Amino acid sequence: MAGDIVTYNYLSFVWTPYGPLWRDLRRLSVVEIFSSNSVQKFCSIREEEVADFVSRLFKVSANGTQSVDLKYFFSLLATKVMVGVVAGKRGDVRDMEAEKRSFQEFKKIFFPSLGINLCDFFPVLRWIGFMGIEKNLRELHRTRNAYIQNLVDEIRLRKSGFSGDVDGMKGEGKYPCLIEKLLSLQEQDSNFCSNELIKSMALMMFIAGTETTAITMEWAMALLLNHPEVLQKAREEIISQVGHERLPNDSDLANLPYLRCVVNETLRLYPPAPTLLPHYASEDCRVGGYEIPKHTMLMVHAWAIHRDPTIWEEPTKFKPERFEASFEEKEGKYLPFGLGRRACPGATMGMRLVLLALAAAIQCFDWEKVGPKKVDMSPGTGFTISKAKPLEALCNPRPELIKFISQF
Repeated sequence: MAGDIVTYNYLSFVWTPYGPLWRDLRRLSVVEIFSSNSVQKFCSIREEEVADFVSRLFKVSANGTQSVDLKYFFSLLATKVMVGVVAGKRGDVRDMEAEKRSFQEFKKIFFPSLGINLCDFFPVLRWIGFMGIEKNLRELHRTRNAYIQNLVDEIRLRKSGFSGDVDGMKGEGKYPCLIEKLLSLQEQDSNFCSNELIKSMALMMFIAGTETTAITMEWAMALLLNHPEVLQKAREEIISQVGHERLPNDSDLANLPYLRCVVNETLRLYPPAPTLLPHYASEDCRVGGYEIPKHTMLMVHAWAIHRDPTIWEEPTKFKPERFEASFEEKEGKYLPFGLGRRACPGATMGMRLVLLALAAAIQCFDWEKVGPKKVDMSPGTGFTISKAKPLEALCNPRPELIKFISQF
């Protein structure tokens, strides 16, 4: 149900049935949005927002005497980066309270659909208006549509040379952005790159690229707090490659293999979407000896696969070293981003932000748990699974970096 209502009648490569339109949408995503060149063009957004993230932590750290709400800061970082990527905008960092209110409004608009919708599993419920789910989803879509339409209108005016504010939205676009690129493509082919397609692509970036990224950063830091020896090993790698005179940047990530192992192991234990996106059988088929009728909805249980003792040695243990070997031997066993033609095309973009943010946080601060007990790793519920209890931690700026951090 979310596919037709939320994505403007399936105008998204995530939900579109396989066929010519899906191939065109996938090509648009892979070539124009998530290609290596496109991801690299957004590096300045990531690096500037990570520097701002470090500055915020420094201001609230209180020399390690006051707990920090990491769930909030990771979510804010992921949201600010995605708003920069989609609309080329940065928030007004001078007014922290206004920005916090703006962020909470963004969460209210874009995060609710990341839950399990019973009407998709039992279509008869949709016919009887079960719990008002469809009505609420349509109302949510109207709110989202208005938000994104304002962004599109603003950028369209900006492209035409207008430099003022639109509907009170402050700040000219500083970066090349997704909407601007799609508007340029619309000038070449307005039949394919329609207004609805532009809004659908922007919407999916907001929905898929914010909470899942923030969830991964939160789980990774929780695991590191419970395994200080892994945290120390990751810090030694970061300091050896980056030093103390600057923050990590995109070009450093290839030289941080152990940190990448930490993130990969985090995604194995806590994939942000544990059942992946629903799949749809377009033909009758047989899978693992089971007959799957045409039109069956299929869910891939990545959480169970990632913790299968017949596949993974000590599957419930946090062991980043298991990813030091070649990825080829893990094909079909490790799928936090899905597999095949429905795999997440934005995985590279998301991974870069996760690695960059964790590298900066580990480099600049000493981290400790709040209290003597280990961090509670109980998962929440929903289509995306975050920690049941939001992560808080004590962070203390590293003495050799205080002067550097205070400059931000």
